[in-house]
Amino acid sequence: MPENYWLPRSGPMPRPRSIAEAVEVLKHEAFPAPGVSKVRFHAREFTAICPRSGQPDFGEVIIEYIPNQLCLESKALKFYLWAYRDEGAYAESLAARIADDIMAAIQPRYVRVVVRQYPRGGIEIEAEAERSAENS
Repeated sequence: MPENYWLPRSGPMPRPRSIAEAVEVLKHEAFPAPGVSKVRFHAREFTAICPRSGQPDFGEVIIEYIPNQLCLESKALKFYLWAYRDEGAYAESLAARIADDIMAAIQPRYVRVVVRQYPRGGIEIEAEAERSAENS
């Protein structure tokens, strides 16, 4: 990713070109942890694509982590989650990938990711992935 492509400080946010690019933005935009014991994000407008039907899956993502030295910046996290909008993936693999990407980006002591896909065909899916620094 070119160095001049980091997120703008104001104005419209560019569309992510790939998930790999979005992970680099997460890393670059992270900031020193200010002494908090736990951080929780709840993104209620998450979209990915069903890998079988190609239809959009709507849902939410909950990310909870215990910082080590860095925290996620919320605008960078929005950019990162937006990268999944055109990605074909199951809820289970999304939860695992997001947890792995957060571990790679900020090396927290612990992270828990819940991906909840809203009902389609009468079935709601909730997948959870946990990672800790001791197990990586």
